[in-house]
Amino acid sequence: MNSTPSSTPHLIPTEASGRALVLGGGGSTGNAWLIGVLAGLAEAGLDATDADLVIGTSAGSTAAAQIAGAALPDLYAAVLDTPRHPNASSGSVSGPAPARPVSDHLERTGRIIASSKDAGDMRRRMGALAMDLASAYDATARWRETVAARLPAREWPHHELLITVVDAHTGEPAVFDSSSGVDLVDAVAASCASGFAYGIGDRRYIDGGYRRNENADLASGFARVLVLSPFGGRTRMPLEWGMQLAAQVEELQAGGSRVETVFPDSGSEHMFGANAMDFSLRPAAVRAGHRQGEMLAQQLTEFWR
Repeated sequence: MNSTPSSTPHLIPTEASGRALVLGGGGSTGNAWLIGVLAGLAEAGLDATDADLVIGTSAGSTAAAQIAGAALPDLYAAVLDTPRHPNASSGSVSGPAPARPVSDHLERTGRIIASSKDAGDMRRRMGALAMDLASAYDATARWRETVAARLPAREWPHHELLITVVDAHTGEPAVFDSSSGVDLVDAVAASCASGFAYGIGDRRYIDGGYRRNENADLASGFARVLVLSPFGGRTRMPLEWGMQLAAQVEELQAGGSRVETVFPDSGSEHMFGANAMDFSLRPAAVRAGHRQGEMLAQQLTEFWR
């Protein structure tokens, strides 16, 4: 099996054409919000899942695989039925259950960000940290089982799907797609591996959000790009690194793409960021997303169609 992903996407149009849906990272609540927005849009008459290209990062990669294998109403209902205390098959959608509190992880990675000279240096250091954690306890098998349990289908979809990862050995960002020789479950699990380095073959990978949280720039060449960002386009990285969504949007627009972005509204922002891994907030997050989807459907219909 070829477990090395490509560093660039495949089948990207040479001229601005087609539609791309970008699903950014955002933890457990972010995944729920993404499902909610898409379900709300669809209920109001706009099915954004018919995109020519879908780009999924971290929790967004889970959502991208879920919408490819199940109907949106069913996914929405499943999130509403989230148990308050998840078992091993229904845990967090952003990574294996951390041995330490989320605040510890944020502090640890924050120190790496602050001491890194640029984005490449940061990725290499994040990869080294994740490799160290994996050497102490390799959660690959358990995490793969967890991810597999939440995907309604385990085959790559017929439409183009890009799932972002970062090579933990080199710190180089890369992309999995249907031609990579990697199972969809493994691709999603690797993209969501925020707490340790996920193993595929002889390689290990970490969260695709360390490339860029939304990775919308991978939709270059598409005429219309719809970006759903649970973190509201924010980044923990220094702005001079250009990893923020605003920089990605500028790049797309410079290439001729029309771009629309959707962020959680002010009434639901508390469910993301530091609370992104609070599983009990998933029903509230999916409802918030659904309301936004319904409200935005008319505005986005002309853009999308």
